[in-house]
Order: sequence, then C-alpha cells, then structure tokens
Amino acid sequence: MNSENAPQHRLIIAGAGVAGLEALAALSAVAPDRVDTTVLAPDAEFKIQATTVEEPFARPRASTYSVPQICADHGATHLRDGLAAVDTSQKRVTTASGSDLQYDSLLVAVGATREPVYGSQAIVFRGDQDAEAMHGLIQDVEGGYAKRIAFIVPSGVTWPLPLYELAMMTAHRAREMGQDDVSIVFITPEELPLAAFGQTASAAVRRALDVAGVELKTASYVDRLSGGKAHVSPGGEIIEVARVVTVPRLGGPALRGLPSDDHGFIPVDEHARVRDVDGVYAAGDGTTFPVKQGGMAAQQADAAALAIARAAGAPVEAEPFDPVLRAKLLTGARTEYLREAIGPEGGEETSVASRNALWWPPSKVAAPYLTGYLGRLGKRPQDARESG
Repeated sequence: MNSENAPQHRLIIAGAGVAGLEALAALSAVAPDRVDTTVLAPDAEFKIQATTVEEPFARPRASTYSVPQICADHGATHLRDGLAAVDTSQKRVTTASGSDLQYDSLLVAVGATREPVYGSQAIVFRGDQDAEAMHGLIQDVEGGYAKRIAFIVPSGVTWPLPLYELAMMTAHRAREMGQDDVSIVFITPEELPLAAFGQTASAAVRRALDVAGVELKTASYVDRLSGGKAHVSPGGEIIEVARVVTVPRLGGPALRGLPSDDHGFIPVDEHARVRDVDGVYAAGDGTTFPVKQGGMAAQQADAAALAIARAAGAPVEAEPFDPVLRAKLLTGARTEYLREAIGPEGGEETSVASRNALWWPPSKVAAPYLTGYLGRLGKRPQDARESG
C-alpha cells in the first residue's frame, strides 16, 4: 500500500509548549502527509518563557504566537482542552472536558507542575505571569527602597538559570541608577554556579556574578524565611534580607494511566518512549530527565518525532536522545553562551563558555525546527503579534 492510500497515523500531542510544538514542526518536516495530528492544549497562545526575564526591566515583551495558527501551518488541528487520563490498553485519552480521543501514537508534553516556595515572603518568578511583580521590585531598587535582596534557589527539582539572570541584571540596574549601596546575595544548593554546564561554563558564570557584584553562596539551603531573615544551612547562618526572589519547585504531572516516579515525573527511554507502554512518548519538564530546560525539551521532542515518524511509515531512522545543554545567559552586561554535552557521547572536556554564539540562530531556546519556523513567522506580521 502506497503512502497516498494508506490511512494516516493518528497522533495526539498533549501540550503546546516548546516540546509539543517542536515535535509538531519536526514531524511536519520528516513525515509530511503521514500523520493526522491533534494538538491537545488548553491555551491558545504560545510564548517562549525563557525570554521573559527581560520584561521586568522595561524591555520589549517576548513575542506571543497563536497556537491555532502554528497548528494550521503544520497541517494539525488544535483542540483547546487538557489531558486528564490515558487508557493505554485501548489507546485512548480522556480530556479535561470529558471527551475521549483515539490515538496510534501519543506524545505527552504537558510540562511540570510549579510549586511556589516561601509563601508570600518571596517573588516566585515563573515567567511572564510574575514579570509585573518583579518589575515592581526593580522600581524599588531604582528608587532606593530595596537595599538587601536575596535570590534563592530552593531545594528539590528546579531550573535556576533565570534566577541567575535576574540577579545579575538587577545588580547592573542598581549600579546604572547610582544605587551603589544595594547588596545582592545569591544562595544555591549547587556545588558550583549552574553546575549542570560543567566546570568551564560554571567558572564563566562565577566571573559574571563577580562583575555584577553579586555575592554567591553555593552548597547552601534556605530552610526558612522569617522576619526579614534567611536561615541558611548547613552552618546555621542567618542573613538579613529585605526582599527575596526565587523560582518554583517542579513536580511531575502524575497523569492517570501512565507510570510515574515518586514525584510524578514520567519515565522515558532514549527515544522518549514512556517505559513499558506501547505507542506513548513523553518530552519536556514532565519527564524524569533531570534537566528542566526548553532546549532539552526540544531535543527530547525531536527524538520522539523521529520514532513516531518511523511508526507512521516514514523512511527515517529513529535516533536516540543524546542531550547537549545550551544556554544564552543574560547578565545585564555581556551575553554568555554556555554549552555542555551531558549525554553518553559527551567527553570529559565538553564544557564551553563563549561571548560568541555557539549555535545558530543564537536564540534563547535552541529548538531546531520550532526556532526556524518562528523566525519565518516573525516576518509575517499578520501571523505573529507582540504582547505589548
């Protein structure tokens, strides 16, 4: 049976973040006309959240894109609903509204849950939804009303890179406004700053923190905040703080019908297949892969897309997920590009830091298919709009 007469492979992509949309764009490229794709996602807009760290500093807001438009451009249907449960024996999903949908392949890219920490005593920066609160803090810094600020990485599963950016950009803004007595401390459980990127890149981050005038405390945990004091362990140090900024603690989606670990994360193999389940894949922050970052989500999505394309009969080889960690670090002074091969093919000397772009295009999130598409979409004003 040729591809023109063969029934299309039914694919459901649950989630319209970086992982879900990267997989959609990849499948459109490697398996055209072989997959009937439904993108199941409650939101009609997409924004790369990694770019929102600049919004509190009154810089242009990150571009917002239409999910239905992205789906239409890739021959897919957008169903504005959420994923509630999976029946793997019947190859069926139940949506949040109670509908049932059949699939041949399912890609779960719903992301992680985000748990606020330290209650009302801290700004928990989760992206654009907290940009206004962070902007208020920056205004207080500029006006001389906030003098001692702690940026705290909580214990548990997190992605701390945006917090480093916010700390350094805040320090540089204070200096630009003549507020030389502003004191900023960065407290992290990591042994090295941004340790996931390896020693060379970590040393570059430490230098950037020094240039910004940010005090760094590694291998340190803030047990609690009370009365303007951060209680730090080990050692029992108490640090006076006027304001606190942190990032959320992440948890898995714990989807009914799919396996998960004790924290709700979905276990996957090197092809992003959910372990011990037929026809189901997962990519992004909701999986057990320890690094929760958009570029990693995109690489997982690409591995899943190739495996799904092969299942749909496309003449492609499924390639395993071999992660290379890339980040464009904003410091408030110079941009640092960081890279570390963290997969089995990486060697001992793979950590790199450079002020020149290490990939192209040098986007905040390295998502090969999605980044190229969004770049082209940005040249069509009728299809993409700025959120401010």
